[in-house]
Amino acid sequence: MYSYISALQPVPTSEAPLQVLLLNNRVHAGFPSPAEDLGGQRIDLTQVLITHPQATYFLRASGHSMVEVGIFDKDILVVDRAIKARHNHIVVAIVDGDFTVKQYYQRAGRIKLKAANPTFADIVPREGQTLEVWGVVTSSIKQFPV
Repeated sequence: MYSYISALQPVPTSEAPLQVLLLNNRVHAGFPSPAEDLGGQRIDLTQVLITHPQATYFLRASGHSMVEVGIFDKDILVVDRAIKARHNHIVVAIVDGDFTVKQYYQRAGRIKLKAANPTFADIVPREGQTLEVWGVVTSSIKQFPV
């Protein structure tokens, strides 16, 4: 079984920047640190997340096959079609007409798409099966319930 991708949507181009405040402080994920003055600067998220605006898309992940690399059900993936996939890249591929997200494995002339969850099988192309690497995942955006 594959983890499917849904909702293909073009990313806004750099003509419509999305600016947010990036604080200079780091957030400790262990023991709390003393409060510091909050200083920061505005950053454009499109410049941070997108290298090739005309070839970049947002897709929503569906399923649990990539949890060990931090991609969870309903995450929004930033996918760049201008990047050529290399060994160990996380890619969006089309397998027999269906979108899936997997880790790209290419060694000694062999190609396979590796799941990042031991309960899911890797995809090893069979004779006559179509497999196309559609783009490289460059970021994953998570939304938490509020």
